[in-house]
Amino acid sequence: MRWILVFLLGVGLAQPLTLGDLWGRTYGEGGFRVEQVLEKAPRFTRVLFSHLSDGLRVYGFANLPLGRGPFPVVVVLHGYVEPSRYRTLAYTTPYADFLAAAGYLVLHPNYRGHPPSEGRPATGLRHAYAVDVLHLLAEVRKGVFSQADGKRIALFGHSMGGGIAQVAALVDPRLRGVVLYGSMSGDERRNLERIRDWSGGTRGQELLTLPPETLREASAWTYLERLTVPFSVHHGTQDAQVPPEWSWELCRRLKALGKSVECFSYPAGHLFHGEAKRVFQKRVLGFLGRIFR
Repeated sequence: MRWILVFLLGVGLAQPLTLGDLWGRTYGEGGFRVEQVLEKAPRFTRVLFSHLSDGLRVYGFANLPLGRGPFPVVVVLHGYVEPSRYRTLAYTTPYADFLAAAGYLVLHPNYRGHPPSEGRPATGLRHAYAVDVLHLLAEVRKGVFSQADGKRIALFGHSMGGGIAQVAALVDPRLRGVVLYGSMSGDERRNLERIRDWSGGTRGQELLTLPPETLREASAWTYLERLTVPFSVHHGTQDAQVPPEWSWELCRRLKALGKSVECFSYPAGHLFHGEAKRVFQKRVLGFLGRIFR
């Protein structure tokens, strides 16, 4: 199988990393720096930061609550945005701001290939983005933010970001919890089929030709018995982009394995608004309050 991965990389496709590949790596390449102050809000200061991941300079923003801390950390992982149109202050910024206003230090990584980050965007499998996140977590634990509590870190992932969070949670058992919001599947074949359909066959199809065992080894759901991190799962029943059943199946699997998981449905689509958003945010704060005690 390895020769297939090398061939795909040689023709310019993103290398499809398995979970075994990720477990075998070390994280924290250094090079962290705060680039500039972006905004001073009433309850937090937003800064642009960067760090190294696979030798690439990857950017993101941080919302730093006022005060010395140490503050628990929530890493907000955004979903798919066409990389050429991506902007650092993307659609997930309001969630990052909401969490920072509640007293959490929030990090919002761009991922490689998303301007101004260096490198090419991932194609098909998004494990390279999980590598970026894992490098960032290692930097936080080194103390690059003096006001961050590196022992209390959680992930908040929407859509594609939810799929990345599932992978990262299996690699980093020191996380305190994961919030999934309209999340992609932990079954990579399902994700690739959905990407192929979304793109009219222009993306995803090439990786569906991989041996089933390779996709199985790349899938978070294959290794759920190893999970030690509590999950809070949220999905809209009217989501036309990501099937809600994917979240319900994850919940059933985790409960059958005796894992810590809470699951909620909402009369909403892929993004929540109005009352659904209010209830969602209240539940997220409740979950974070419990795991960070």
